[in-house]
Amino acid sequence: MAVRAVRGAIQIDADDRDAIIEATAELVRAVLDRNELEAADLISVVFTATPDLTAEFPAYAARAIGITDVPFLCATEIDVPAAMPRVVRLLAHVETDRTRDELRHVYLRGAATLRTDLPR
Repeated sequence: MAVRAVRGAIQIDADDRDAIIEATAELVRAVLDRNELEAADLISVVFTATPDLTAEFPAYAARAIGITDVPFLCATEIDVPAAMPRVVRLLAHVETDRTRDELRHVYLRGAATLRTDLPR
């Protein structure tokens, strides 16, 4: 079994606690589903949020959907001028038999435009 990294991002409608929780949970579920992973396959997850998202920690959403024994870290994304606003990103370290080429990074909602090179 190898250790791999899976990326993902989602744009959120507003800096609202419920919106952050709902969107982040959607992102975490999509990363797991698209890669046929379970919470037990997670080693750790780093979440970042753009500086305009301060109403809740993205990691709280993962805890709220039942992932309670995985180390999470939240950080602020670099404040680059003209960057896409209201984005939560994740980098999940996982144990999997899949190769790098078989992993599917997940970009949802407006964040899909961040990675136009990925198949939808």
